[in-house]
Amino acid sequence: MHILALLLLTFSLSGSRIAPPLRTPTASAPTTAPSHPNGKWYLAENGHAVYCYGPVVLVKQPEGTLQHVATYCKGAKIMVPLRD
Repeated sequence: MHILALLLLTFSLSGSRIAPPLRTPTASAPTTAPSHPNGKWYLAENGHAVYCYGPVVLVKQPEGTLQHVATYCKGAKIMVPLRD
C-alpha cells in the first residue's frame, strides 16, 4: 500500500513528467538588412535623413532663388528639398 501511494504521488507531481528532448538550433545565415542599390542618403531641409535614387537638381523658387532638391526618394515624396 505504501508503494502504491508513493507511485501515485510520483505521477501526480508536475515536475516528474518526462520533458521532450531539446531541439538543436539549425545553422542559418545571419539576417541583415537588405542593401540599398544605387541610392544615396541626403539631409533634408527639415533635418531628417532621406534615401533617394535620382539625381539632385536645382529648382527655381517663386522668389527667384534656386533650391537643391533630391529626386525619386523613398516614402511618399518624390522631391525633397535639401539643406545646403
